[in-house]
Amino acid sequence: MSTSTPLRTALIGVALAATALVPLQGAALAAPSGTNTAATAASSSVSGIADATALALARSLADPAWNREVRRAALAADSVGLAGLTDDATAPAGRKLAAPIASADRGVATAKGLGSGAGSLLRLGLADASMRNRLASGAAPLVAAVPSDDDGRSTFTAYDSRGAAHELSLDSAPGRPVYLVDIDGAKAVAEGLKVIDKTLESKGLGTLAPAATSNLAAASGIDTTRIDSVRIGDVQEPFFKGDAEIFTLVTGFGKDGKPRVDTVEMPYLNKEDTTYYPGQVLVNWSDYKYDMADAVMMEDDGDTNYQALAKAIATVLLTITDQGVYIPLADALLEAIPTSWWTDDPDYVDSWYTLAKSSSGTRNGAAGNGWMSVSPYHVPEL
Repeated sequence: MSTSTPLRTALIGVALAATALVPLQGAALAAPSGTNTAATAASSSVSGIADATALALARSLADPAWNREVRRAALAADSVGLAGLTDDATAPAGRKLAAPIASADRGVATAKGLGSGAGSLLRLGLADASMRNRLASGAAPLVAAVPSDDDGRSTFTAYDSRGAAHELSLDSAPGRPVYLVDIDGAKAVAEGLKVIDKTLESKGLGTLAPAATSNLAAASGIDTTRIDSVRIGDVQEPFFKGDAEIFTLVTGFGKDGKPRVDTVEMPYLNKEDTTYYPGQVLVNWSDYKYDMADAVMMEDDGDTNYQALAKAIATVLLTITDQGVYIPLADALLEAIPTSWWTDDPDYVDSWYTLAKSSSGTRNGAAGNGWMSVSPYHVPEL
């Protein structure tokens, strides 16, 4: 979910399913000592960190001055970075929360396999625009992490300023505002694809073309395949989350005869059943041995660990050798992804086999979930 875009589509129809309050004890942003292995693992996952952050933030709202600061920020923008919000806080509770939020941001970056340059990733926004009037009128908000869609549950947990848990339903509108703690998906994808690029290059699966070829390309320009338009039927994003974060992995054989993978960020492709006209380069043919490549489109949907994803892809592709003819690699790439990841992690959207250098016109995805209109595009030298 992109927190750089409005959260108005998030959690449409959330309701209080129970009025009973469940007291919660212990620290909010760290697993208490003596917890079992499963609990510790959950606390170090993206969803676990987001939930603990939601609880800590909810408790901090018992400070009236800080409550007002958060309310003003939530009403002024669709979403706001939690690190910036706490760093700029004037109320004691907000200042006290700054260090735990910074620690939680680092935990999220680690859980997603991102580098230290990822910066702040946790964000806060209202679950739905319809809650603005009630929040502005002074209604006491609840705080929740954006729910995972991988467990089939019909409810999730939100917290009040006493640290008490409320079970919320996904089926109907609530009677009070709900703040959602979420991850900046756009930033996570951008940083994650850098991690994939760096990791695969270190394995020889994303190296640059040889110098002589590069010099020739520079002298005459570059032949590419461009996406003129694209449409996806289902972006694999549950209704209570906002915009999808789509990326594509292009794979084929490099000039050195080894499989290679190139990442393509697609931040515009975030709504289903919507046609986009990006004019985006999908394949740079100067990096490929054969005039064919495959494309696998995926979505970052939560606990994606990009370092682990890159290593899994490398492990499989390094077993494939060039047979002197083009071999589709899309299936090998998909098989590299562990079964457990096909939940609230990088969801498969669609794939395109044997895109040729000469391909032109509309190409339907193999899964029937989308199409792309492509054309050859020559990028002239400067």
